[in-house]
Amino acid sequence: MPAARRLGAAARRTRRALLGSAAALLCSVADAGGAADPPSWPYPVPAAARAQQPDDGSVLHVPDSSVGYTRTQIDRLDQAVDWHPEDHPPLPEVVARGRAPEVAACGSCHRADGAGAPENARLAGLPFGYLLQQLADFKSGARRTAVPARLPQAYMAAVARALPDDDARVAAAYFAALKPRRTIRVIETDTVPRSIVAGWMLAPAPGGGSEAIGQRIVELPDDADDAARRDGRARYTAYAPPGSLARGAALAAGAVPGKAPACAGCHGAGLRGQGNIPGLAGRSPSYLARQLYDIQAGARAGQAVQVMRGVAARLDERDIIAVAAYLASLEP
Repeated sequence: MPAARRLGAAARRTRRALLGSAAALLCSVADAGGAADPPSWPYPVPAAARAQQPDDGSVLHVPDSSVGYTRTQIDRLDQAVDWHPEDHPPLPEVVARGRAPEVAACGSCHRADGAGAPENARLAGLPFGYLLQQLADFKSGARRTAVPARLPQAYMAAVARALPDDDARVAAAYFAALKPRRTIRVIETDTVPRSIVAGWMLAPAPGGGSEAIGQRIVELPDDADDAARRDGRARYTAYAPPGSLARGAALAAGAVPGKAPACAGCHGAGLRGQGNIPGLAGRSPSYLARQLYDIQAGARAGQAVQVMRGVAARLDERDIIAVAAYLASLEP
């Protein structure tokens, strides 16, 4: 059997195993609500399953990398694509290859350098203890999603349930030791590029065009091909309504009466984290907004978010847009 076909078969086995576990978990999150349904903009959901792009054997590349991968290799969940090995220490086995068929390679979704993307979490630089607690919460069902159709969260829960404790500690130690890099710029605007859902995040619509931003953040890759190839250096632009950054700064400082206390009290100077409390600076605004809505809905109920429940309850949609945009604009 040709190598490309063998790789494709292995990837399909891992994907089927994760899909089966994720489908079973969707039933357990369907009643996760408790608040009004969140808006759709932080939770892009494809209208149909994404068709796998055909692999003609071409070797694909990303900027500033001498490494090449085929489409089949990029799409695998049991192998991390590592475009820039100079950006990080050697990959532990669980990050590079996972434990087939039920444990995907951590680096396949979260990127080899832990940069993440709008559809999931940036792991680089998160505290070791926090990472272990999140895996435990996914495993126990304490961390779920307010939108059950979002498969990335169900995938993560399936992986956490199958992940050996030793591998969890190895992966957490690896990502905790990495330094996060800035990959997001925030622009305030009334008009944004027209977008589509592509692989659980947004991408510029074919043919271009523009539309009103309304009450949402539109987070788009600067280079859609680069992002689709899972490059940890891929950059994103987050478009936010005018006035978002100023209001977000006031909310984060605890300067808006009746809203949140100052974020730095828990999340540290520069909002870069302290102790086992994660940093917020420079993170995807789509991700940040999802977490606030999930907390409001009771879908995140782990020990690490107990203090945040009262904070999130005071925020309306405009507040969440503002604070997510402001936090994303900070240097991580």
